[in-house]
Amino acid sequence: MALTPTYSDRPRVLVVGGGYVGLYTAFKLQKKIAKSGGIVTLVDPLPYMTYQPFLPEVAGGNIEARHAVVSHRRHLLETELIQGSVTGIDHENRTAVIAPADGGAPIELPYHDVVVAAGAITRTFPIKGLAESGIGLKSIEEAVALRNQVLSLIEQASTETDPAQRRRALTFVVVGGGFAGIETIAELEDMARAAVKLNDRVDQSELRFVLVEAMGRIMPEVTEAQALWVVEHLRSRGVEVLLNTSLDNAEGKFIKLINLPDKSVAQEFDAETLIWTAGVMANPMVRSTDFPIEPRGRVSVNAQLQVSGEFGVIENAWAAGDVAAVPDVTGGLPDGTCVPNAQHAVRQAKRLAKNLWASRFNKPLKGYKHKNLGAVAGFGEWKGVAKIMGIQLKGAPAWLAHRGYHGLAMPTVERKFRVLMDWFIAMFTGRDLTQLENLADPRGSFVAAATPKPKPAAAAPAAPAEAPKAEAPKAEAPKAEAPKAESPAAPTGAPKAQVREEATAAN
Repeated sequence: MALTPTYSDRPRVLVVGGGYVGLYTAFKLQKKIAKSGGIVTLVDPLPYMTYQPFLPEVAGGNIEARHAVVSHRRHLLETELIQGSVTGIDHENRTAVIAPADGGAPIELPYHDVVVAAGAITRTFPIKGLAESGIGLKSIEEAVALRNQVLSLIEQASTETDPAQRRRALTFVVVGGGFAGIETIAELEDMARAAVKLNDRVDQSELRFVLVEAMGRIMPEVTEAQALWVVEHLRSRGVEVLLNTSLDNAEGKFIKLINLPDKSVAQEFDAETLIWTAGVMANPMVRSTDFPIEPRGRVSVNAQLQVSGEFGVIENAWAAGDVAAVPDVTGGLPDGTCVPNAQHAVRQAKRLAKNLWASRFNKPLKGYKHKNLGAVAGFGEWKGVAKIMGIQLKGAPAWLAHRGYHGLAMPTVERKFRVLMDWFIAMFTGRDLTQLENLADPRGSFVAAATPKPKPAAAAPAAPAEAPKAEAPKAEAPKAEAPKAESPAAPTGAPKAQVREEATAAN
């Protein structure tokens, strides 16, 4: 008998997305809403929240992949969880349409309040070959795949005799000079150097790392002097830093780079690994709602994190994080909104939860206000850069600040402990340099073992060397048969002896 899933009929706070904003909003509201007779429902295609600042360290083998994510099911015990994607919101009728992750029939879910927290996706451009050759670094799956790919390519190159194929395997390109791109190329370069030390068939000089940035500088979050230091630091490690340069083509993993603004060819070469970290954009699902959308594709909200447009506030609709254009009264981007980072998202989620709860009792709502404390970045073991409340750090102090800040910012005590243990163990044992193969086809070896093998062909009736002996009697067969016809009573042994003698004579 088929079972039909049942969903609560209590007044619902629908949270769309399970990232920073979704996780913290649900966590802060679930008990209060439950006590008031309602329920919080969180919808996300994934069963976990990903702490994205740790993705470069996951790719670099310093943090176990599962420790950089937070389970919804484990930590949102009083929240109704639905694994799927919201494909449409009709706020006028207070309903949302959900496509289950397992491909089941769409679900139409009523709600009282809705929190749009769908986050951002990777922003790409129509570059030929990018979709086929590139990989991003926005998910835990991408980080794991990158780690395995880099380590596997080093192993493959160690037995490759074709110089061109060897260069292709050991060339790694990162497009995007923001925090994500810089941390990614630095962590991967650090890991690759450590892996090559264990492989005598590959020389350090064969590794090639290329950073491509379309702007004239990298990392706009830090000072210009610090950005220049980072470029010098990377180049001292052998990383090619190409500023004012853009990716023009990547078909067949043949990389074509052009200079900006004259668009002349800068470099052309083969590279097996192309990593795209050139920015993010608001989740396009918001265009399937009846909410006001600003020019950059984000939901328009006021300082209280209520969805609002030219006709004022839309009741019972809230949004925050990367998917929302949250006003920054302290001074943010040129358009006056908060930058899309984890620091703002976590704090906005807490303010949103308080304001939503206060609105139930018609209490005054407070506006979101937070001055950015700065930025920290890690470039591999004991290397980094930071700007914290105006204080500039680089090298080991910045690296320690990076780990200290993100260790505290990682959601839940349980995950904090796991990450700290990863770091502690790595201090004594180093990075984990073991790649996991065949993740894309885990059943391959089993299928090969379980597939019936064809039966071996039947053996030949006689060995070729003895063929002449078999043929000789056949040639003299008429002489052997003659005595039988003329004298039936003759002993049978006579003809056989005669045949043997004739066969001997023939040989």
